[in-house]
Amino acid sequence: MAAAKIKDADAVDQIEVGKMRKLTVQNFRAIGATPVTIDLDTIVVLVGPNNAGKSSILRAYEVAMSEGSSAGKLTLDEFPNGNIDPKNLPIIEIETEVVGDPPAKKWVTEIDGRKVVRERWVWETPGPGKRQGWNTELPDGGGWDDKNVPWGAANVANSRRPQPHAVKAFDSPEDQAKQINSIVLALIEERALSIETSDGSGESEFRQLSQRLREFQERVVSHARVDIEEFENKLTEMVAGIFAEHVVTFEPVPAATEKIKLFSSNRLLVGRKDGYRSPLELQGSGARRTLLWSVLRIVSENGEKAQARPHLLLIDEPELCLHPNAVREACRVLYDLAENAGWQVMVTTHHPAFIDLGRDNKTIVRVERNAAGTISGTTLFKPATANLSVSDRENLQLLNIYDPYVGEMFFGGNIIVVEGDTEYSALRHVASELIKLGDASPIPCELLKNMHVVKARGKFTIVSLCKILNHFGTRYSVLHDADTPTITIVKDGESKEQKNSAWTANTDIMTEVNAAPDPTRIRLIASVPNFESAYLDYEAKKDKPYTAVKRIAADKDAWAKVEMLLHCLLNHDEPLPTGAQPTHHMLALHEANAMDFML
Repeated sequence: MAAAKIKDADAVDQIEVGKMRKLTVQNFRAIGATPVTIDLDTIVVLVGPNNAGKSSILRAYEVAMSEGSSAGKLTLDEFPNGNIDPKNLPIIEIETEVVGDPPAKKWVTEIDGRKVVRERWVWETPGPGKRQGWNTELPDGGGWDDKNVPWGAANVANSRRPQPHAVKAFDSPEDQAKQINSIVLALIEERALSIETSDGSGESEFRQLSQRLREFQERVVSHARVDIEEFENKLTEMVAGIFAEHVVTFEPVPAATEKIKLFSSNRLLVGRKDGYRSPLELQGSGARRTLLWSVLRIVSENGEKAQARPHLLLIDEPELCLHPNAVREACRVLYDLAENAGWQVMVTTHHPAFIDLGRDNKTIVRVERNAAGTISGTTLFKPATANLSVSDRENLQLLNIYDPYVGEMFFGGNIIVVEGDTEYSALRHVASELIKLGDASPIPCELLKNMHVVKARGKFTIVSLCKILNHFGTRYSVLHDADTPTITIVKDGESKEQKNSAWTANTDIMTEVNAAPDPTRIRLIASVPNFESAYLDYEAKKDKPYTAVKRIAADKDAWAKVEMLLHCLLNHDEPLPTGAQPTHHMLALHEANAMDFML
């Protein structure tokens, strides 16, 4: 009888170390029969109203990664409507680029030029789900395999995917401490892979140790060959009376040597330098949150990409319990974590500061529930497909510095892009006063309360913002000054006319608006020649926002014009006030400017 050998993995072409690419969730908690699919980037920001399913998406990935543990089991409450419907079972599917050793070729699918492994979990009853792999060798181009799965055992398969670190909004102190400790331990283990041997060969000491362990496993099998053969013979004799012509062989499968557990656990102790130090879970919520962000900042500033298994941070509402300055710092840490340390980050938030328009490494997804209760996930913005120029990126970086709340436009609602502070202050003032009137307001309060006025702080930045808004096909309005084709400058005591760059920007704005998927959903209005002259009948040289608000409050005619302007920006069917010019082509603007000059 042949000697028993350690079974090797099936051969497959080498695949680069990868990360999670896609998550699809169906019939799970708040998510119904319509699948919600999230395309993962280095950082994914999930936005949307409360109770729309954002936390369910985070939980879905955590469940899939927790196969074989209690966290991977579903309760009846996590089934649709708390009932088991055979036609609507919970399903969670992921696509992962291979981490470490690839599985057999039959599990590898090529999607968009990348080789990935597709897996899904199905729950027929509360408890653990059934994992299935997409087998490309099944009939009709492949299918879900009911008998075998990629990488085999759950613990081995889990080690081939990004390691999740879930930080929930209202975790218990014990759970918070556990997650912080796990991140610290992961950082230490990453360092272990980079320690070189003392012989100067440049080889990893950890990998040498793994190889020696592998060789030791081979020797154990070799030394036990006689005992193994005796064991096989006895088993074969016992079953021969029932199953004729059958034999029993023993194939030992060794533990994965690349996942040697260096430490059984760790813990952080906090206390005075010369006093008692207690475990992290016994500290206050502020101390735990501070330590979490401190640990993440260390990882992000470490700047070393993962040597082995990638990491995925799942963090729910990171803005909780943070001072405004700390919110901005937390945002920076998360983006740096993805950019410098090679982590993937999935974050849910209600705070616009976590949408950094100046960064290229993010995808923004809005999660919504419609009137019928169906939840959808819509990718609003992905820099790689938004066709932003270098100038656009510079404009957005500056705007993000001046106004970290510009990200509000991704949260939905009635979006109005304005050129500057004067328009912003005037429209916001009128809206706030009308909301106080309630049902007596001439503009429906639901339009006013769901309004987002975005300050572009310049015409050329309006173009950049329109590109983003067009990218996710939303309905919006734009208000800017028409200005004049030329301006008069005084040089060396002489007056001379020259082209006005602000007038040139009008063409760029019109071009971008007309490039929208459906330009009829956009209302583009120019104030002729500017906001103050068009609606307030005056010219201001300084303190323009303050002067505009005071003028509107004191002048009934000015109030009426701005109120009418606001209404037509919110409801595109409403008429325009005098001084407002719809401008989807330059001819209309030239005619309006000529008419204003004649007046």
